[in-house]
Amino acid sequence: AAPDAALTDYVSVFYNFRADVPRFEDDDRADLAQLCFMLKGSGGYRFADGHVQDGPEIQIVGPTMGVTHVWVDGPAEVFGAGLLPAGWGAMIETDASSLTNRVIDATELFGRDLHEVADRLRATESLDERVAIGNELIRDLVARGHGQSRWFTRAVDSWLQSTLSPEVDDLVAATRLSRRQVERLCKRLYGAPPKLLSRKYRALRAAVVLAKREAGIAELLEQGFYDQSHCIREIKRFTGVTPTRIQGDLNELTRLTMK
Repeated sequence: AAPDAALTDYVSVFYNFRADVPRFEDDDRADLAQLCFMLKGSGGYRFADGHVQDGPEIQIVGPTMGVTHVWVDGPAEVFGAGLLPAGWGAMIETDASSLTNRVIDATELFGRDLHEVADRLRATESLDERVAIGNELIRDLVARGHGQSRWFTRAVDSWLQSTLSPEVDDLVAATRLSRRQVERLCKRLYGAPPKLLSRKYRALRAAVVLAKREAGIAELLEQGFYDQSHCIREIKRFTGVTPTRIQGDLNELTRLTMK
């Protein structure tokens, strides 16, 4: 479900995930940061760099730069929000790069009042009611947050969308900042320097194009990949699956997040 219109700079979507099975296990593509409430079940992550962590009941998952293996001992239910880079900047003082491919207890950042929010979420099964609670929480976190970064994230988002392989010099020119300042702010808000960021979004956009059958590998080669092997390698690094599989039988979690 979409957030309130006033919060669309901060949150991509709210979601409710339920798996009524003894154990759910799957791979997830590179993604945005997440704020997640484990309403039922418990589990953990193996991140792309090999780091393994249990997931707290209320968690912040930092931006991921590769495939993350996820498991939950169920029955499982998770309510969460995708945190856009401007949302990270507004709500979280810690640099996103220090939590890339990591998960932490969200109460360490926002306080133990989040347990009351979790109780309220568990008290209802309606998505609309849970989204209302989520909107209220995000508004509160932004209000007591650490500053605004929307001008910079808007510039970066525009740069990322300009072409499949944007040049860092173009972002430097658009923001009128030094290259060092641009790299620092990208790490602070997106969790990665601009070059890696452009690779991540190029691969994810290409995967979506393939999944929707809007283009094939041949067309993608004209938009920033060196050759077919480079295209396949990059897409697999950030999604965990090959282009052939994207157009065929996707695993459940990747299918849901790409949707």
